[in-house]
Amino acid sequence: MAPQIASVVFALGICVLFWLDRDQEARTSKALWIPVLWVLINGSRPVSVWLQVGPTMDSPEKYLNGSPLDALVWGILLAAGLIVLVWRGRQVGTLMRANGPILLFFAYCALSVLWSDYPFVAFKRWTKAVGDVVMVLIVLTDPDRSSAIKRLLARTGFVLVPLSVLFIKYYPDLGRSYNPWTWAPMYSGVAIGKNMLGMVCLVFGLGSAWRFVAAYSGDKGSQRTRQLIAQGVLFGMATWILSIADSMTSLSCFILGTGLIVMTSLPGLAGKPAAVHVLVAALVGVAVGALFLDPGGNLVGSLGRDATLTGRTTIWTAVLGLAGNPLVGTGFESFWLGDRLQRVWDLTAQGIQEAHNGYLEVYLNLGWVGITLLAALIVAGYRNVLAVFRRDPDAGRIRLAFLVVGVIYSLTEAGFRMMAPVWTFFLLATIAVPEPAVLESPTQLDMDIAYNFAECESEVDRALGVGFR
Repeated sequence: MAPQIASVVFALGICVLFWLDRDQEARTSKALWIPVLWVLINGSRPVSVWLQVGPTMDSPEKYLNGSPLDALVWGILLAAGLIVLVWRGRQVGTLMRANGPILLFFAYCALSVLWSDYPFVAFKRWTKAVGDVVMVLIVLTDPDRSSAIKRLLARTGFVLVPLSVLFIKYYPDLGRSYNPWTWAPMYSGVAIGKNMLGMVCLVFGLGSAWRFVAAYSGDKGSQRTRQLIAQGVLFGMATWILSIADSMTSLSCFILGTGLIVMTSLPGLAGKPAAVHVLVAALVGVAVGALFLDPGGNLVGSLGRDATLTGRTTIWTAVLGLAGNPLVGTGFESFWLGDRLQRVWDLTAQGIQEAHNGYLEVYLNLGWVGITLLAALIVAGYRNVLAVFRRDPDAGRIRLAFLVVGVIYSLTEAGFRMMAPVWTFFLLATIAVPEPAVLESPTQLDMDIAYNFAECESEVDRALGVGFR
């Protein structure tokens, strides 16, 4: 098939997926498009890369400057998001008061800018990191929160995953590359690199698995059938990409996360926190044991990886040797800058920008204080997830999957970095939403009541030929 014809076919296919997955009863705000655009950009490539106007990141100095175009795009989205949150001030205030650990973590990140070698760069990066929280709050304060989460996953997943398939199969210059040492093919799809592609398919593959299980358990009907088809197709695409992308962390987490969703949907586990504790402990224990408690590397070797985790242990040794203050770190997102970045490149490989371990990343930038605050965030987030799971098992299981996958994924990838899809949805999962949930503000509710009452008046007027007024 010619690439032009394939493009038309995939475009039509994406439209069909949206049509199949439609829910006419869902009422989400137009503001939801702001986090959709945020995730679409962060899950693919920066705007400057798409337009081929960004700088080539081939030296440490260029990482300090970044792209003015990308900064402008992110700034516009962040400003729009803040306007929405100001408009929803009461709901946002309720959420903020219930999420002290997240506020404390980000407050410490802001404080760490003071001891960064590049405080202005660190502050700009902290501002982008706040954007993740802003986007999550827009979703969680939407008039129909449950539908907003589903539509966020659908609107982004139905675009990023099919386009990745299109790029890999029909646009190799955009969707493929080659390993510079082995010349083995590497697939990137719409993302930058195979690991980012794996992260994208992991997040939206889990979202499709959640939606598929929920639809399968629901009442039979045309809407159920349509959603099963749409989510099944997306799940199949994500699975296929993960099978060829050679991103073993994402594939392993995808299998564990999907299993967690399926297991917690069984009648024997739904709404039973004790059983969930055992299941989560088992999954995390298996992951930690396979990676760090298996000296022979047998379990890792069965996944096609060596005992060094494809060179990760070498990277970990190198960056630990360059770590700054062990208590407070080098400052928010400041380790991979300047001369330190060049020294890491000299010790490992040119172009590396992460330690391939989320906890080590936090330690390098924020020290043991940051690790402690992250641990508190995870513990509080887990409690919040269980609270949701008890009152709404369907909503709780996707939150549980995103939290557990974030914890495991970060063992061998930088999952806790700003604007990464795993981190964004990890935050969405861990934020506490007090009950009774603020699904609609009083203003919105009053407007809806008034609108429905006016509609009823109009119908009666037309029927009787008179008006009440």
